[in-house]
Amino acid sequence: MNLLTANMNESEANDVTEADYSKTAGSGIGATVAVPMEQSFNLDGYCYGDRGALLPQLSAAFLECGGWVLERRTVSSTAIEFRFEIQLAGILELYGSMVSMGIELTRSAHAVLTDLCTCRQHITRSVDPCQILTLRLGISFLTDVTLHSILMTGSSLA
Repeated sequence: MNLLTANMNESEANDVTEADYSKTAGSGIGATVAVPMEQSFNLDGYCYGDRGALLPQLSAAFLECGGWVLERRTVSSTAIEFRFEIQLAGILELYGSMVSMGIELTRSAHAVLTDLCTCRQHITRSVDPCQILTLRLGISFLTDVTLHSILMTGSSLA
């Protein structure tokens, strides 16, 4: 089961046609509902690395994978959000780049990217590999808590 056949039973999922990937069918119990490829996908993750070093690497990864940044927004002092577009054909390279940079993705982000990679690999006949996907990536920057950092704050432990 993947994003494109989200609400289908096994026999319905095997009967999906090319038209099902470009529009949403009727709703209701037992209805075939295919997620349109024009949908925006949300990805969330966190990173223990240096924000100043990660952001240029991430921007370069978007470009190397054939994507482009639509919006970059600082949410807080420890979080940033990107909205970008990428071709379906470049999703696997982007996924690998984010993992290799040390971005820890949430379970739902891994599921979305895995499904998109599966679509890229197995559904190339019914979905255009040049299909443009819009993604939102939110990254929270965390700091490691070590014994040294606790002792340096001057706080007492109970």
